[in-house]
Amino acid sequence: MVYLFKFELQNYKILNRSPDEMDIKIISYNPKFKSDFIRLNKAWLEEYFFVEKHDIDVFENIEEVILNPGGEIFFCLVNNEIAGTVAMQKVNNNVFEMAKLAVDKPFQGQKLSHYLMEACIAFAKEKKAKKIMLMSSTKLDTALNLYRKYNFTEVPLDETDYHRADIQMELIL
Repeated sequence: MVYLFKFELQNYKILNRSPDEMDIKIISYNPKFKSDFIRLNKAWLEEYFFVEKHDIDVFENIEEVILNPGGEIFFCLVNNEIAGTVAMQKVNNNVFEMAKLAVDKPFQGQKLSHYLMEACIAFAKEKKAKKIMLMSSTKLDTALNLYRKYNFTEVPLDETDYHRADIQMELIL
């Protein structure tokens, strides 16, 4: 598949150039998809770990925790159906944290996480960030392989509220 990446500050999209294939779009946050963000993230959390208090705090306060400080949430739509999501949380003027990357089970294995990753990197660059960081778990091999593919490297783990986090990675932009 050949995709044309068109990134606009308020509406990130991946436009499919072949009409006979899936229509894949990456869009920025829309409140009507808030429940999808929560649903997708609860699904993987409950499959591999458990939903922690800090997760619930984020889900209940998405605007205050992620969006209002200057972050963003992206959604991956496949034929106008929500298939995945990821958040970019502003740490400071130079650093964004990528968090809550999730792809719905029926859509896994179709490289949709790569499109979400591209949107995150483009967003951070547009915001003139110097680094993207993330915290994850060594249990999540597929996620760690994705991060390494995009040149994230392991760094010492900062203190975190998440019990599941046992690895920290960063990408210098």
